[in-house]
Amino acid sequence: MLLFQKLYSRIYKYSKMLFLLQIIVIVLTFISLDHEAIAELPYTSVVLPVHKHTDASKPLYSAEVMTSFIDWQYMRENFLIDIDATIIWHDCSLLWNKNQGDCPTNSCNYPVTCEEYPCTDIRTSSSYKNRYCPPKTNWSTLPVWGLCTCPVNVVNPVTVSCVQVSLNYDNFRFNESNGRNVYTGWDDVYPHAACAPSSSLQSFPANVTGVLALSSSPYALAGYLHKPLKRVLGLCLPSTLSTPGVLFYGSTPYYLLPHSDVDVRSYLSYTPLIKHQNSFGYFIGVNSIVIKKRAVNIPTNATTKISTTEPYTILRTDIYNPVVRRFLKVTKRIPPAKPFPPFGVCFSTSTKGTQVGLRVPDIEFSFPDGKQWTTSTANSIKQVTKDVACLALVDGGAASEPAIIIGTFQMEDNFLVLDLEKSAFGFSSSLLRKKTSCSNFNLTLVNSYV
Repeated sequence: MLLFQKLYSRIYKYSKMLFLLQIIVIVLTFISLDHEAIAELPYTSVVLPVHKHTDASKPLYSAEVMTSFIDWQYMRENFLIDIDATIIWHDCSLLWNKNQGDCPTNSCNYPVTCEEYPCTDIRTSSSYKNRYCPPKTNWSTLPVWGLCTCPVNVVNPVTVSCVQVSLNYDNFRFNESNGRNVYTGWDDVYPHAACAPSSSLQSFPANVTGVLALSSSPYALAGYLHKPLKRVLGLCLPSTLSTPGVLFYGSTPYYLLPHSDVDVRSYLSYTPLIKHQNSFGYFIGVNSIVIKKRAVNIPTNATTKISTTEPYTILRTDIYNPVVRRFLKVTKRIPPAKPFPPFGVCFSTSTKGTQVGLRVPDIEFSFPDGKQWTTSTANSIKQVTKDVACLALVDGGAASEPAIIIGTFQMEDNFLVLDLEKSAFGFSSSLLRKKTSCSNFNLTLVNSYV
């Protein structure tokens, strides 16, 4: 009897081991199949249309996002593109789901309470402090439940003023893309997106209801995208109001019509991104600004920032003055015109009543690695009236910090990549010279691959 018990015990032990091995094999098989499925997915990014707006105090750009699910469809809202913002925020319905069931309006959002980690992290991190905002905010209480909300500060990119918002759990949806087509398949994203009062958006362009944070902050959009999507932002700002540009998130080829067989990545050069203390924005190193083979050297301690909310490139006075002198020297045959604020250098585009187009030498931003980002006439000369065009550079003053801020006018119809995986900035220079533009991505939806 004892021998039988020992034999049974061994058989039982081995059968358990065999069962565990079978479970492990099954799990590993599913993991392998899952990785194969991921590798075979026809999409490698999410894609958003980008619109230009000129009905605010300065030109701005928005991305179109699917938000609340109402009447069996997702509502589409425009969010200002801000590559400096730390969190997403918008005008939304802040309702606490009292019954913990389905929301009767299909548009409920859920507040983050003051006791949760994201609230503490955002409110206490020095990286989120801003000189425009008060150092502390007050708590408030959710109706019925008596729980404390999480008020946080954000900066309105139009007025550059502080806004107090309530941190929130949200749900957005994006269409997917392989860089050539846009699929009807959806990618769900569940970010901490703060709810702002409608009054804080009065300075925004019409039909723009929020701010899409695209910085390197862990609470910006990139922090919530699902794998296998890479943390790579491809941005192409349109120069016209009539046809949208495009924004990609994820590592993908990029194809613009009519060159449907040319990957735009073949046009790109790259330079390293530079980390800047207490900022989640994007900075690069600029050695000099070159105009017709003559370089204006940049001080070694000068920082250069990329901005999607400043319309024109801003140069600190000690950089602006020599750049303007050099530019005036190579354009001395063009009739000058009275300066048109905020521009200090303007030209006449009318000769004896006839309109003429200006063509000026390229302005090149030279980087420490020898790469150069070329700014052509389309991105350096702004037509401000029928008869006057101006050099689209602004004097930022003697104490301007950063010393250089590259604005959106210089980015239009340039394909730009902010690669957080490799900490690199990619730039194409003007796509117009390649006989295409940012408005030439095919945004027509095709049937889902599912």
